[in-house]
Amino acid sequence: MSGLAATPRRIRRAARILLMDEQDRLLLIRFAPSDRRPFWCGVGGECDPGEDFAAAAVRELHEETGLALDSCGPELARLADDFITLAGEPVTSDERFFRVTTRCFTPDTSRHTAEERELIKEFRWFTREELAHWHEPVFPANILDLLDL
Repeated sequence: MSGLAATPRRIRRAARILLMDEQDRLLLIRFAPSDRRPFWCGVGGECDPGEDFAAAAVRELHEETGLALDSCGPELARLADDFITLAGEPVTSDERFFRVTTRCFTPDTSRHTAEERELIKEFRWFTREELAHWHEPVFPANILDLLDL
């Protein structure tokens, strides 16, 4: 052993939205980075410096889908995990989940960043049955449990 301590991972604070439609379907986003297998996750993203989770949820929902709300409701769950971001940074996540129910719509991607336009390949409304048997990774892995909160 070299005696050197490992560099601690940065805590990545993020808001996630369980965006449901009137048919109880969940909107997920398919990311297809060049260095790993495509995967699906819900709307949301990292909090800006000084931004609380609830404000980040409202902002991310608007930026990623075009849906503008004053509030995303109460926090439903907290999850933490170690992973490597799409930019290649190892982080420990501190993710807070919020539920929003709306009518089915086609997301407006006009507010996406250049990175999002490159990586986001599809939006799709999923039934619980589809999620239970989907052929590509869906994050978080316990998303069906979160829908029951």
